[in-house]
Amino acid sequence: MRVLVLGGTQFVGRAIAAQAVARGHAVTCAARGLSGERPPGTRFVAVDRDRPDGLAALGRETFDAAVDVARAPHQVRRALAALEGRVGHWTFVSSTSVYADTETPGQRAETAPLLAPAEDGPYGAAKVACERVFGTALICRAGLIVGPGDPTGRFGYWIARLARGGEVLAPAAPEDPVQLIDGRDLAAWIVGAAERGLAGRFDAVAPACTRRTFLERCADALGSACTYAWVDQAFLDRHGVGRESGPFSLPLPLPDTIGDASRDVSATIAAGLTVRPLEETARDTLHWLKAGSGPITGLTEAEEAALLAAWRAERG
Repeated sequence: MRVLVLGGTQFVGRAIAAQAVARGHAVTCAARGLSGERPPGTRFVAVDRDRPDGLAALGRETFDAAVDVARAPHQVRRALAALEGRVGHWTFVSSTSVYADTETPGQRAETAPLLAPAEDGPYGAAKVACERVFGTALICRAGLIVGPGDPTGRFGYWIARLARGGEVLAPAAPEDPVQLIDGRDLAAWIVGAAERGLAGRFDAVAPACTRRTFLERCADALGSACTYAWVDQAFLDRHGVGRESGPFSLPLPLPDTIGDASRDVSATIAAGLTVRPLEETARDTLHWLKAGSGPITGLTEAEEAALLAAWRAERG
């Protein structure tokens, strides 16, 4: 196929482009070219999607499939208008952040309520607005995307921390769900779905496991001896520990967002999504971090030690 990736130079878009090349397709990456390099074997076309004529550099080319990872509705509208009649199959990479209910476990993509769309709103609402622009397309609502290449540093925090071993500060409760997907598995499913012409709305994330299982499997894969101090949310809030990402945070969803970490993905599995073992993702991510390629966000070693000391003091 002739595949167009609108993006293709950073994390998910780059993984999709690389996967398409590996499967023998001719891939064009159309982006500003400011956030990274195109994958080997792809063609790069410089575009600026904030300009009304920003895709003019693509000329009148046609593509069997196109993938868009944008978050700005105006960019999506311009792409569909500029490429009208010239793309055989569209995939839009959306997000599970589009859902309005973040508390109810086991929700499904076809029935879960969505946020109100917003042109210039927060991430999830903007993604809803983007989704509504498409007609027949694959709407891929990705969950927490992890693995080598992840620019957020969230998963990287846990891999680096577990690799050090010792007592680990972990957000309670240990049986709360954690749900994520290796970016390479997401990319493989998206390309395979485009090959088959799959359309519809799907949550693209692996089946959930518990937070305890997540930490223990990763630690075992890294050969680390760890124990866990399961601290409650009230303690974290009192000490100003952030949620999900950023400095002084524990970058995994806390209990008030467990609906976002326990989605029913049986339809996506039936539609061909396969996921590699968590242990493989953990080892590959550690190798990537050690190579100096990836960021880490979250608590420093000293900050974690101070919080552990405070936790023990409060418990007497």
